Amino acid sequence: MPKLIEGPSVIEAAGNKPKRIEEYVGRVNSGHANASVARMVSPAGWEEPGQRPEFEEFTLVLRGMLRVEYEGGALEVRAGQAVVASPGEWVRYGSPEEGGAEYVAVCLPAFSPDSVHRDA
Repeated sequence: MPKLIEGPSVIEAAGNKPKRIEEYVGRVNSGHANASVARMVSPAGWEEPGQRPEFEEFTLVLRGMLRVEYEGGALEVRAGQAVVASPGEWVRYGSPEEGGAEYVAVCLPAFSPDSVHRDA
């Protein structure tokens, strides 16, 4: 029988401003270690520390623009676009534009604080 997920768990986010993370599937909300699915809402001017995660991350922007910095440059990922970050690749996410951003992140395997390896 399929398992209904009635709602998300809200997870504390890293960064210079409050960002809302709603985990629907993952280690916290559903007990899944093989994948995580979360909806994120970040305010204008938010940015988090750089990271070099062990997981692959697929990010679909629903509203606004998500800036994705990487070694050698940056991408502006806008509503209706997606970006894929490979395991071991350094990235830093931010939402510099007015109105912030709303996006969905899928991580394989599931996100965990121990596997994200944020910059000091």
